[in-house]
Amino acid sequence: MTGQLYVRGLSLREPVPEDSYLAALPVVRRLAEGEIAFHRPVTFFVGENGVGKSTLIEALAVALGFNPEGGTRNFNFATENSHSELYRHLRVSRGAVKPRDGFFLRAESFYNVASNIDQLDREPGFGPPIVDSYGGVSLHAQSHGESFLALAEHRFGGHGLYILDEPEAALSPMRLMRLMVRMDELVGQASQFIVSTHAPMLMAFPGAEVYEISERGIQAVNYRDTEHWQITRRFLENPEKMLGYLMDE
Repeated sequence: MTGQLYVRGLSLREPVPEDSYLAALPVVRRLAEGEIAFHRPVTFFVGENGVGKSTLIEALAVALGFNPEGGTRNFNFATENSHSELYRHLRVSRGAVKPRDGFFLRAESFYNVASNIDQLDREPGFGPPIVDSYGGVSLHAQSHGESFLALAEHRFGGHGLYILDEPEAALSPMRLMRLMVRMDELVGQASQFIVSTHAPMLMAFPGAEVYEISERGIQAVNYRDTEHWQITRRFLENPEKMLGYLMDE
């Protein structure tokens, strides 16, 4: 299945300088040991805050030509240049076929993407409004969660590479399941997803590859074996006991 993917692996083309904060990230230390390979249409990177999930996702997107704050390769705005330099060191192993579509979703800067779309549509032009590709309604005229789903259901067109950084941030459990249904449709249309997430529900996507990042490095795991799943399961089984234990501590 690897041969059908748009991105087949990630590695370092050159070492990250030792005096860079990036060198201390577990994900960068793992990349220094060799390639992280992708084998399935949906890959999740999971792990605690600070291990480098979002940094890796961002570096991949920028290395592939996406705008650092999100959007398609045609977006070229910047509100603040805060992205890391990891993309300069990253080597992306690509598949034989190029994607026809693509999008980089950053939950934290999606507001800026929506603003840029509105701004571009206010400028004179000969083509249809950009917002038509997002369902015809300004993303700012919808809730955060509704705008995320409008993106997935209207803008994602199949045969695409979709890089998502914590897409669950604005979604209720019901909307998260709706996103998973849309992802399944798009996988059936020759799409690939590479996602960083904290959401156990999302990790359960059928057939997905899950990489857990920790101080020990990166391991391919069953989603049920991730710390996220285990902690969430124990909490939901007995929240009173878990909270009592935490409060006593």
